Amino acid sequence: MYLPSADRYDAMPYRRTGRSGLLLPALSLGLWHNFGGDRTPESQGAILRRAFDLGITHFDLANNYGPPPGSAETAMGRALKTDFAGLRDEIVISTKAGYHMWDGPYGEWGSRKNLRSSLDQSLNRLGLDYVDIFYSHRFDPDTPLEETMGALDTAVRQGKALYAGVSNYSAEQTREAARILNELGTPLLIHQPRYSMLDRWVEDGLLDALDELGTGSIAYSPLEQGILSDRYLNGVPEGSRAAGSSPFLSAEAVTPDLVTRLGALNELARERGQSLAQMALAWVLRGGRVTSAVVGASSVAQLENSVEAVRGLEFGDEELARIEELVKGTGRV
Repeated sequence: MYLPSADRYDAMPYRRTGRSGLLLPALSLGLWHNFGGDRTPESQGAILRRAFDLGITHFDLANNYGPPPGSAETAMGRALKTDFAGLRDEIVISTKAGYHMWDGPYGEWGSRKNLRSSLDQSLNRLGLDYVDIFYSHRFDPDTPLEETMGALDTAVRQGKALYAGVSNYSAEQTREAARILNELGTPLLIHQPRYSMLDRWVEDGLLDALDELGTGSIAYSPLEQGILSDRYLNGVPEGSRAAGSSPFLSAEAVTPDLVTRLGALNELARERGQSLAQMALAWVLRGGRVTSAVVGASSVAQLENSVEAVRGLEFGDEELARIEELVKGTGRV
């Protein structure tokens, strides 16, 4: 029987999500990869248990996480019934809907039909009566935003979600979504954007909008699909995401110039007493504007390495300037 560590809340910082009462750990565990049918329940359970022991109380999912789609929620549901039985009130579960999930015209995007059907399916896979956060996973250009936000409001009012969130929305779309939700009486709790040293689009208005709205933020892909780790310091290794057929990272993107710059960033990380991945996570969390960063983990060791980042979240002006000089020349910023 799993017994959680008695000191699990001692080292992890917890940050308030916007103007809400919800605190999230500085690092959250994402189940996008590594929790599908291609991994054993034993390895998945070991990662989930260790995450909780390290103070990670937030597990981030979406309806289509796997592979196959839905299997990550099934894996999390299994853990909630076994290892985490009796611990639901110490855990934050989030899920999303909006990307393709099933065939036909109702299996994706932001209609009320899709969002409500998807949430019911997610709750069934998770074995829960409610999730803590339910997201619109992407903006739907063909559905009135009032309909999409109305579906989130309904989920909260029905008790199937405690909070509403959006992901991959622009600053303008986020402002309008928050306005609609506020009129309905359900505040926009959180936005989940992609954000890393090498992907800075949120700095062009979105973070300012979130500050003004009192909405929290949780950054996904803070390691830029693994580029900001030690895996690509010598180019593209066999078996890596870039060496495969991933639609999110190609071998051509890992140029010799980028590898050189990664080496220089890695040297700076060593001077800080961190790995490159730890420094990249700390950089996203610097200053407190980002509530939490989502990390993935294929092993307990990788998870433990990531969590060490919270021990060094401060940067000097010279360090930040060096990072800026190195990343500005990558062609990705």
